[in-house]
Amino acid sequence: MEATQRIAVIGLGYVGLPLAVALARRHDVTGFDINASHVTAIRAGHDRAREVDFETLKQSTLKATSDSQDIAGFDIYIVAVPTPVDIANRPDLGPVLAASRTVGKAMAKGAIVVFESTVYPGVTEEICGPALERASGLVCGRDFFLGYSPERINPGDREHTVERITKVVAGQTPAVAKKLAEIYGSLNGGNTFIAHDIKTAEAAKVIENAQRDINIAFINEVTMIFHRLGISMHQVLAAARTKWNFLPFSPGLVGGHCIGVDPFWLADRAQQVGHHPDVILAGRRINDSMAAYIATAIARMLAEAGCGGGARILVLGLTFKENVPDLRNSKVVDLIKDLRTWGHDIDVHDALAEADDASRHYGIELLPSIEKNAPYDAVIGAVAHDSYRALDAAGLARLLKPRALVADIKGMWSHLPLPEGCRRFQL
Repeated sequence: MEATQRIAVIGLGYVGLPLAVALARRHDVTGFDINASHVTAIRAGHDRAREVDFETLKQSTLKATSDSQDIAGFDIYIVAVPTPVDIANRPDLGPVLAASRTVGKAMAKGAIVVFESTVYPGVTEEICGPALERASGLVCGRDFFLGYSPERINPGDREHTVERITKVVAGQTPAVAKKLAEIYGSLNGGNTFIAHDIKTAEAAKVIENAQRDINIAFINEVTMIFHRLGISMHQVLAAARTKWNFLPFSPGLVGGHCIGVDPFWLADRAQQVGHHPDVILAGRRINDSMAAYIATAIARMLAEAGCGGGARILVLGLTFKENVPDLRNSKVVDLIKDLRTWGHDIDVHDALAEADDASRHYGIELLPSIEKNAPYDAVIGAVAHDSYRALDAAGLARLLKPRALVADIKGMWSHLPLPEGCRRFQL
């Protein structure tokens, strides 16, 4: 393999941009994204996902573009676009097919097209390969070749970056797999694993997220049981985690664009081949029910205190997980909708989310500060951003009316004393 490859990364989101920046340290890399304003921001050193800092972006040799002509004739194309589900939780192949058409029109003979997007086994070869053929007029396996290397970026995780994780790779031929192992290995000191074939690599990725979803679903279900028994799940976990092989999962809302979505891709493929995926779908049902469960529990506690409807509630956090600005598939949105159906007045603050995104996607107006409309009948700690974890007893008390309810979904404030007369709800 030549020391430097011409690589085009398609999709400059939370996966594609960090990968493109890392590859650009050793290769000639152009990043393509259909969102022109996003490309403009990247050129100015601003990553809206906050995965790459300003100085790193400004110093990178990465070339960002929204013009597909700028990626014509490259050696390697790496597709890192979202793989969502539709309103019926069926796989939405639109983004990967659109990316395949873009790459097909741009590539020349000899190109390798690698997919990083999470898909069910068979998508790369059975769906994307033919789409590339149609767009290019070339023959897959002769004029161009396919590869798969599942993304493993964990948003907000500064420890398990693309340079520090094992990269699984697979190729349409052994030679392609070897070449991809060399390219990705140039990022992480050769820490790669060559999977048996592309379908195996696709399967490995989709079960990684499905496994997490199922484990969290178990914790959420026993949380519901223990709540009926008057037992705090967080206190149970503090004891259980002292066992060396206990898996450290926590209860809560499971959203986002991976764990809350990818199991549906595997379930859909299972049904295509005649198998009903009981465990996978049961896990999804439990996790998708948690917002309604929590909203009902909070509403009942408010009713017991004489706030049957019309309570003023502050929700802290709207993103799908802590310390990231990503709002996609956030289950906090469902929690807010459910609380409003009980007749309550909801204010929302998020320390990291873009206010324009919250308004545009969900019709939710974010407060400029957490104390703007205080005090409240209830405060809900929905997302454990560092700034919310840092609240002390006095800071929390300033948000509360007398006899207010503190709903600590993430267990952030279990160590804090509450003002006299205030009540606590936690999972």
